[in-house]
Amino acid sequence: MNKSSFIFYLRILLITFFWLWDISLGAQNMTPFEQNGHTSADYDQIIKYYQTLADQHKAVHMEIIGTTDVGKPLHSVTISKDGDFEPASIHAKGKLIFLINNGIHAGEPCGIDASMMLVRDLVENNSPLLDSVVLVVIPVYNIGGVLNRNRFSRANQNGPEAYGFRGNAKNLDLNRDFIKCDSKNALSFTRMFTRLDPDVFLDNHTTNGADYPYVMTLISSQKDKATPPISSYVESQLLPSLFSQMESTPYLMSTYVNVRSTPDQGIAGFLDLPRYSSGYATLHNTISFISEAHMLKPFDQRVRGTYALMRSMLKSMHEQKAAIQQARTLAKNSFLRQDSFPIQWQLDFSQKDSLLFKGYTAKEKESNVTGKPRRYFDHDDPYEKHVPLYNHYKIVQRVEAPQYYILPQAYESVIRRLQLNGVRMNRLRQDTILEADFYYITDFKTSQNPYEGHYLHTQVKTETKRIKRSFYKGDFMIEVAQPAIRYIIETLEPEAPDSFFAWNFFDGILMQKEYFSSYVFEETAEELLRNDPSLKKALEEEKSKNPDLEDNARAQLDFIYKRSPHYESTHRLYPVGRIY
Repeated sequence: MNKSSFIFYLRILLITFFWLWDISLGAQNMTPFEQNGHTSADYDQIIKYYQTLADQHKAVHMEIIGTTDVGKPLHSVTISKDGDFEPASIHAKGKLIFLINNGIHAGEPCGIDASMMLVRDLVENNSPLLDSVVLVVIPVYNIGGVLNRNRFSRANQNGPEAYGFRGNAKNLDLNRDFIKCDSKNALSFTRMFTRLDPDVFLDNHTTNGADYPYVMTLISSQKDKATPPISSYVESQLLPSLFSQMESTPYLMSTYVNVRSTPDQGIAGFLDLPRYSSGYATLHNTISFISEAHMLKPFDQRVRGTYALMRSMLKSMHEQKAAIQQARTLAKNSFLRQDSFPIQWQLDFSQKDSLLFKGYTAKEKESNVTGKPRRYFDHDDPYEKHVPLYNHYKIVQRVEAPQYYILPQAYESVIRRLQLNGVRMNRLRQDTILEADFYYITDFKTSQNPYEGHYLHTQVKTETKRIKRSFYKGDFMIEVAQPAIRYIIETLEPEAPDSFFAWNFFDGILMQKEYFSSYVFEETAEELLRNDPSLKKALEEEKSKNPDLEDNARAQLDFIYKRSPHYESTHRLYPVGRIY
């Protein structure tokens, strides 16, 4: 037996010991996974299992929190030791709320099966961890995906025997839907999240990518993007506690292995924009994580590793309750005192840390399929060494926060999403004319292919003008200084990468509505140039810089038209006013 095989069998022995030592397996409540370690529970089994636990234990409450695109209800399961299931009351008692989401990518079901066992073990053992923490579990989020059960869509994944599909009933990737809320799933989740105001949020996944010994990897909301009091606490206390606890289990854990080539060439921190679950939670000053069990590890190890991580988080929350509450309070208050806010970040490759990493050496050999060189990771050539870690993001754009945004009532889709996220808004009581700063969209790029049902705008550039505009009874005034301040700014500032403008909610402003007939406009253009020497000078200067304009009569008329009173003032006028 070689060294690699010995280590493997020793780890299996430790896994078995850990599992039997740490978990109470009540035979009457065994999960499908425990009955067959290659099996993940299907939808009916999941719901029935939690209903049985709720019937047996007063500390377990299962409820419908909304609907989904497939027509079936979205459930949450709350485990509260004293039977109090009201979020406001829970927070008032000084307890923490830990929200766990499962099956957002239904082909990655580790969290589904691990959560079923965790809830059972906590209530059957009357766990002291529930003295200070209330656990809320979404048994399965992407119900349409779970019902679309198959064996083949995760081609690189090691089990289980059957699993769901990544896309939901509308074939959306729900982990790109938290800001745009195209799905009923996301609308239901948002309503629940706002009501809960969770202190810690975990979204369970299975990763793709390189091969390495780690069973688990973890994404923490990017430290330079999270609010500083939260980032400081997570980096100095919570993450060290989690990694220390996982080190004492058989389930090795690393920071998320986000690589462009191989891990030894460098690992980069993941920028979790608000389209993703953890980035969305960060906007609300919730401490957020994404777990990524390693796809190549056997399914039973991935499930038990996810279980161990969730239990470690629960234990850390129990032990660090005061620090978590203080970090969140400081974060919420610090935003209310800020004058400017970052809206864009960029990975800073000039700053490099070092990470002690266990890996397998990446090598090449001839492919039996193509005859060309192919990569493989040599398990007989493991290493443990320091690799570059690029986890510093620099702020590349800030905006000055106004006192108010004013939003026309015509944009119902935007208004609904703001309201679901707890944004307080007041309606104008009468028609009025207001002077405010408005953006004109001067440039942007649009993806050539659809991305999750949208043609996303990027590289947005704006120009600010102070103008007077008519607003009407029922339009919305949004005071910025409120708990949802970060959500407000990152959705309403058009240059933010996940703004509502970027996601096409304001595309009506990008199309010109009125034009001119060249043969009619000729005389008008001649008169405009005759009466405005500065316009004539601007045309001549543009022609000298742009030879194509010199040879294009229509383009010259268009240049004059767009600088005349005839050109519509609403073309590319972003309709959200900013009042200081």
